[in-house]
Amino acid sequence: MARLIDQFERLPGIGPRTAQRLALHLLNQPEEQSRQFADALLAARSQVGQCQRCFHLSADPLCEICRNPERANGLICVVADSRDLLALERTREFHGSYHVLGGLISPMDGVGPELLNIRPLVQRLDQESITEVILALTPSVEGDTTSLYLARLLKPFCPVSRIAYGLPMGSELEYADEVTLSRALEGRRPVD
Repeated sequence: MARLIDQFERLPGIGPRTAQRLALHLLNQPEEQSRQFADALLAARSQVGQCQRCFHLSADPLCEICRNPERANGLICVVADSRDLLALERTREFHGSYHVLGGLISPMDGVGPELLNIRPLVQRLDQESITEVILALTPSVEGDTTSLYLARLLKPFCPVSRIAYGLPMGSELEYADEVTLSRALEGRRPVD
């Protein structure tokens, strides 16, 4: 039981109490359900890799998004990882293709541009008819550094934009920090 709890605690966002609840839940399930859970985990681990074009998770050489002929292939949205791509897909607002960098530039952590999927992105721009690259990177020091680096690198190929940052719906101005408020002001647009 302790080993199982320890394994759950290694997952992101799982603390000791949640790990204990998950372990107890699994142990109280019929053996067949536990076996299906284990089989699904092992199958995903062995079968899921990266899309050869955009580096999103995929069991095939090209992911479902890259294979979709209805996607606007002239637009590329650059994200740090597949979690960000999935978050954008949930909005159902973006209909182009993606490019997953595999992280952000972070000199403090020893992550330079050469460790990210930047070279394949430049190759895509050189080989495909891209009309715009949208940078959808986290508003942080690392995200800003990566965005500035990519903007300078990619501007010779096509226009580069960045998603707006600001206040989440339902939040109060008085509780927002200065950076969020300044980003909200910078990202303002005319009222229709």
